[in-house]
Amino acid sequence: MTVPRTPSLAGTPGGTGRGGTEPAPRPPGHHGPAPTAPAPAEDGHPEDDRPEHSHPGDGHPEHSHPGDGPPGDGHPGGDPRGPDALRTLLAVALDALRTGAAARGGPFPKGGPDAVAARTREALGEVFPTHGTGAEPALRHLVHATAEGAADPADPLCAAHLHTAPLALAVAADLAVSALNPSLDSWDQAPAPSEVEKAVTAVLAAEVYPGHPGTPTADALVTTGGTESNQLALLLARELHGAVRVICPAGTHHSVVRAAWLLGLPEPVVVPAPRGVLDPAALDDALTRTPGPRLVVATAGTTDTGRIDPLPLIASVCERHGAELHVDAAYAGALLFSARHRAELAGIERAHSVTLDLHKLGWQPVAAGLFAVRDRTRLAPLAVTADYLNPDDDTQAGLPDLLGRSLRTTRRPDILKIAVTLKALGRTGLADLVDRTLRLAQELADRIEAAPGLELWARPALTTVLFRPAGVSDGTIAEIRRALLTEGRAVLGRATADGRLWLKATLLNPHATPGDLRKLIELVEGGTRR
Repeated sequence: MTVPRTPSLAGTPGGTGRGGTEPAPRPPGHHGPAPTAPAPAEDGHPEDDRPEHSHPGDGHPEHSHPGDGPPGDGHPGGDPRGPDALRTLLAVALDALRTGAAARGGPFPKGGPDAVAARTREALGEVFPTHGTGAEPALRHLVHATAEGAADPADPLCAAHLHTAPLALAVAADLAVSALNPSLDSWDQAPAPSEVEKAVTAVLAAEVYPGHPGTPTADALVTTGGTESNQLALLLARELHGAVRVICPAGTHHSVVRAAWLLGLPEPVVVPAPRGVLDPAALDDALTRTPGPRLVVATAGTTDTGRIDPLPLIASVCERHGAELHVDAAYAGALLFSARHRAELAGIERAHSVTLDLHKLGWQPVAAGLFAVRDRTRLAPLAVTADYLNPDDDTQAGLPDLLGRSLRTTRRPDILKIAVTLKALGRTGLADLVDRTLRLAQELADRIEAAPGLELWARPALTTVLFRPAGVSDGTIAEIRRALLTEGRAVLGRATADGRLWLKATLLNPHATPGDLRKLIELVEGGTRR
C-alpha cells in the first residue's frame, strides 16, 4: 500500500512551516480564486450592473439601505450568492495571513507583552465604530494584525506547547462547518453531521477498545479537549458511584484536580511519580489506605515530560482493588494509529474511560477532543430531555436524540475535520506523521547529547525533549527562554524535573528538518553567551 503524498500543514502563508528557508505549505487557494462572473441578484441584474443607487452588501456602508442587511453579509451556507462572497473574502483573509506572517518575520512577535499589546491595540483601533469600514478592509486589517502578533506553530522553532499546526485539509473542512453552521443539539439542525459523528466516533472508540465477543459496545463523545474529557470522566464516576475519591500521580494534568473541585469531590489523593511515571507499588498502597469508591487517573503522555504511566501494571492493581481506571491519553493517544508505536499504549483498553486529543498529535484545528468509554451504558447519566430539542414523541418516532452526547447544548460538528483527515490520509498516512514526529524528538535528543555545553534530562518517550545548558542556574534558564520570546526567535517551554528547571521542546511539526533542530540548539547555546 502506498502512503499518500505528505500532507501540508496550514500554518501562516509565507511562514516557515517546513523549516529553514523553505516556505510553509499554504492552504489551498492561497493565491486567491480565478475571477468569476458576478452572481445574479434577485432582480435579475448582476451585482455590477445594478443602478448606482443600489449596492446592497458591497461592503460600503454609504451604499446600504433599509432592508439591505449588513455590508458583506453573504451567507455561504444557504444563500446562492454566499459561496462567491466567501470565496472573495477567503482570498482577502489568506492574503492578510501571508502579509501578517511576513511582517512578524519569525515564529513569534518581537518586543514582549507590552510591545505586542500596543501594536495590537493600535491596529484594532475603534472596536465598535458608529459607521463600519466594510467587510474587506476590516477583514484584511484585523487578520493581518492577528497574524503579525501570533505564535506560529507551523514554524519548527515554535516548540513550547502541545500546540500544533493544523493540516490544511482539516482547516478547509473546518471552514465548511463554519459556513454551514450546524449545531449538534438536535437532529433537525444537523442531520448529516450527526450521522458523520456517529460513524466516526464508533471507529475511534474501536481503536481504543478493539471489540471481541463478550465485550460491551464501546463509544466515544466529541469534546473540546482534555479538560472537558477529564471532567466527564470524574462526573460519570460520581454519578455512578457517589462521592468517588480520585487517586492520581504527581504531575497529573491540572484539569483533574480542577474537575474534582468543580464537582464537589474530595481533594485527590496524589501518589509518587518517580521519573515522571506513576509507581504501581505506591498506587497499591494508596488504594489499600483509601476506602470507598475510587477512580484512578493515569496518564499516557504527561504535559511536562511526555512520559507514559505503566498502564498494564496500573490496570492490574486497579482490578485487584476493585477501583475504576481513567487514562488521560490526550497527548499519546495518537500512537494508537501507529503500528510501530501502538504497543506503548498496551493496557489502555482495560481503562473504563480514556481521554484523546487530536488537536495535538493529530494535527487538527482546535478543538478536536474525544472521550471514549469501554461500555456505552456509562454515558447514561448524560441523558436529558428538552421538549424543544428532543421531545419523547420525536425520539419514539425515530428522530435521533443528540442531547446526551455532550454536556454542551449548542455544539459545532468538530468531527467533520477529523473525518476528512482520516479519509484523506488513511491509517498509513496518519501513522507516518506520528512516526516521523517521534523520530525528530529522538534526533534532537541525539544532538543535545552530542553538544558538550548541553545536558539532556532523559531520552524522550514521545515528542517532548527536556534539556538545559550545563553549569547555569535555574534563573538563567528562565532568562534564556524569555529572551528568545522577546526577540521573536524561538518559542520554548519550561518544566521542572528532579528539582531543576529545564527548557522544554515539544516537537509537533513532522516537516521539521535537521537544520531546524540545529538552529534551535544554536539559539539556546547563544543565549548562554549573552
